[in-house]
Amino acid sequence: MWFRRKSKRPDRPLIFVCSPYRGDMETNTQNARQYCRLVMEQGGIPFAPHLLFTQFLDDAIPKERERGLRMGTQMLGLCDELWVFGEPSEGMRMEIEQAGRLGIPVRRLDVAGGAANER
Repeated sequence: MWFRRKSKRPDRPLIFVCSPYRGDMETNTQNARQYCRLVMEQGGIPFAPHLLFTQFLDDAIPKERERGLRMGTQMLGLCDELWVFGEPSEGMRMEIEQAGRLGIPVRRLDVAGGAANER
């Protein structure tokens, strides 16, 4: 490998944003951006793999989708919490289960009118 690992942790919590992507991808992408902003406004650092990895992977190609899901679950291990927005899809359920196995707290949030409420 040509890179070095850093051991420093950020001073704010790293939050894994778990929300739908497939289906109405345009609306789901806009929603995920809003969820990231909400995380930031709450003092966290958002990480939304479905916003990042779809910039260079094609979710419609099964092998690339699998690769993105795998990278996302690996990154989940670095996060402090997983915040769930919306009704869990197959990929989201996989991320929620992985968070449980890793002992990462899962918060389920409903967003209405710009405000987040825990379920």
